[in-house]
Amino acid sequence: MVNGAARAGIFCATLAVSLPFLSGTVFGASGNALQAPSFSDPDLRLDKPDLTGLRAIRFLTSDDYPPLDFALSDGTLSGFNVEIARAVCEELQIGCTIQARRFDTLIDSLMTGKGDAVVASIAATPESRARIDFSQPYYQTPARFVVRKNAAPLVPTESGLKGRTVGVVGGSAHEAYVTTFFPSARTRPYPSVSALETALRTGEIDVAFADGLTMSVWLNGKASAECCGFSGGPYCESRYFGEGVGIAVRTDDNQLRKALNWALARLFSKGLYSEIYLKYFPIGFY
Repeated sequence: MVNGAARAGIFCATLAVSLPFLSGTVFGASGNALQAPSFSDPDLRLDKPDLTGLRAIRFLTSDDYPPLDFALSDGTLSGFNVEIARAVCEELQIGCTIQARRFDTLIDSLMTGKGDAVVASIAATPESRARIDFSQPYYQTPARFVVRKNAAPLVPTESGLKGRTVGVVGGSAHEAYVTTFFPSARTRPYPSVSALETALRTGEIDVAFADGLTMSVWLNGKASAECCGFSGGPYCESRYFGEGVGIAVRTDDNQLRKALNWALARLFSKGLYSEIYLKYFPIGFY
């Protein structure tokens, strides 16, 4: 699920306003404060766009990417992306439909008019922007350090990681980031995320650096055996970890893009985004 700054340790919260503000504090069952990100400047007031002619939005998504988009046993679509789409339609007070298609057909389906927007975790890369446009981001995939609970405390600086072994997925942006910004650490590459997770759970390594969203889902599931937790970060450097994920629209559909941006900003300001985010990611990845 996942693309730096001139120095290591640059965090999302210290970057430009296009990156998330930490807001939407909610208290979990343990009484601990949980924070959800916001990708909308809380001081920015957007005028409601002209919705003339916009009577409904036909959303396209996939159904095989839990917890972002998936089908329930009765075929109903669910997931973080799906609930964001439904909340957008409620905010705009217009009807919407959400149809699942194979992920590799979504952009073509959008461009040929089979839908109006795609909410399926399509990253806003230069390659995708050459074909389609995007709303403002509604989530990113920051990198995070994950540490075994019985390990020595992590100091996420070049000197703090000197000589320490850090597991990564071989050939990934995360390996490149550690090599560039923490050169005194010893990277240990693994062939896949699942192999990296197993190495952490079994104690083969006590530190990993990987995609925060993926690791959040793992940490919240039984497979992790409650072995580990996040430490340091989040790291959002766009050259390594991407610009974020928005709702995809056709390049000529400025009206819909502006409407989506307005609705997303309202979800952030009203706290509705926080509720959806924490429902699917109780262990936040920011």
